[in-house]
Amino acid sequence: MSTKTLRVLVLVCSNRPGALGPAVGEWLVGTLAPRTAELGVELVPLALGDLDLPFLDEEEHPAAGAYRNEHTRRWSAIADAADGFLVVTPEYNHGMPATLKNALDYLHREWAWKPIGFVSYGNTSAGTRAVQHAKQVVTTLRLVPLAATVAIRLGDAVEAGQVRPAPALAGTAHGMLDELVQVAHALRPLRERERPGTLPGPLAGSYVRPLTPDDAAEVTVLQRCCWVDEALANDTLAVPALHESPQQIRDWLATWHTTGLWRDGRLLGMARARRTGPDWHLGRLCVAPDQRGRGLGRWLLRAAEAAADPACSRAVLSTGARSTRNIALYESEGYRAAPHLGTDGTACLTKPLS
Repeated sequence: MSTKTLRVLVLVCSNRPGALGPAVGEWLVGTLAPRTAELGVELVPLALGDLDLPFLDEEEHPAAGAYRNEHTRRWSAIADAADGFLVVTPEYNHGMPATLKNALDYLHREWAWKPIGFVSYGNTSAGTRAVQHAKQVVTTLRLVPLAATVAIRLGDAVEAGQVRPAPALAGTAHGMLDELVQVAHALRPLRERERPGTLPGPLAGSYVRPLTPDDAAEVTVLQRCCWVDEALANDTLAVPALHESPQQIRDWLATWHTTGLWRDGRLLGMARARRTGPDWHLGRLCVAPDQRGRGLGRWLLRAAEAAADPACSRAVLSTGARSTRNIALYESEGYRAAPHLGTDGTACLTKPLS
């Protein structure tokens, strides 16, 4: 399971003057607040009325992602950053409100493989018919509706425009959040494959994407797995990758161009690079120990070289002087030793960039 904080939008749908939706949304956020810290969740309340979305006015189909209007681009950025949604909705004439349908219709890729839960409110049916209506739409957008729902019957749970505290209702809300977190983590690999800049990897089902500071936890684990062998081969524990803290890794992820190879949400390997003068410096090339011998290190090395700044004339990398397997790989890819560049038990190798 990923260690990243899950960002969950709490969408309050009704914008009718005097609507109960804001009070229900406030109750939901307040009720779930104690659980969010335990589960690693950030709840972000958002009233759909505040988006100022007119009825769908984009010329292109949302699947194209060619948004012309600023209000669409703003809504796209907000929805894209979310890992899941909790929808607070009334029931209008056995259906969901037009504000919700319109907001859903504006976007496409941004919804894919994200869980969505519903908190409905109403009289006779407690808003449940609106939920059934909405589920038909959200599944078409590849949103994944939760089985758990919260249904608030106004006559039983609301007094003076506020939702009365009720342990049973709060327990149902907590159960819905727990389910959302489980589903969101399970779906994260599918969401990542939809991200801009994500490309197919060399293994079936694998994909590559640039790593960001938010990937520091996964990078920490990978480095410590991989550089144990380096320490043993060179008879030293003075290997920076073994000692870096997650915060130190966050810092360098912000400045290096780092490619990560993933499959099923697991970071299998990586390589980083950046320009220093005329040189394209490569480093932290590693592959998880159980994935070695499949050509992944060679593939990552070539990918890092292909990303070189056009102004760079050579690639430069270093490894332990006694890391014979690493050196053999680099030499087979055209690198040659440059002893004058090595320091403290390391071997430095260079390769001209065409």
